[in-house]
Amino acid sequence: MSASSQAPLWAQAEAESGQAANQPPVRVQYPLESSAGHLLRRALQRHQSLFQECAVGLALTAPQFAALSKLAELGATTQNRLGRLVAMDPATVQGVARRLVLRGLVRTDKDPMDKRTLVLAITAEGERVVNEARRAGAGANATLLSGLTPEEQQALVGLLRKVTATPEE
Repeated sequence: MSASSQAPLWAQAEAESGQAANQPPVRVQYPLESSAGHLLRRALQRHQSLFQECAVGLALTAPQFAALSKLAELGATTQNRLGRLVAMDPATVQGVARRLVLRGLVRTDKDPMDKRTLVLAITAEGERVVNEARRAGAGANATLLSGLTPEEQQALVGLLRKVTATPEE
């Protein structure tokens, strides 16, 4: 691989434009309306708003819902494993778990094999809340995707899975 192909794309474009360091920067065209990142952020904002409308009274954030939903699927699991499965760093999952415990939705135990490891399990109240939240999530998804055909919806979800996959998946 050549040195230029290892450089960031913006640096490659700058080098290809022949721009010298002492010249004013070349204006780069970047239509925001065509930016995948910008559009994904807007879609996320819209989904979060729809979820909050559908989940009135549940007082769950998106990370709390993700953690609670995955915990309901898994049963008891370590805090670290839960964090990996819902794409949260250790500090974030620790805070999310703490808030869910304080609300009585999750309980904690020490791992019998390693007393330093925290094991999380959903409570009966957590099961009740996650079922309501899942209905709210389904409603938010349906509303968000309502302008797409079933085939387009399936394609979009498939593409999102593809672009968010990590090397371990």
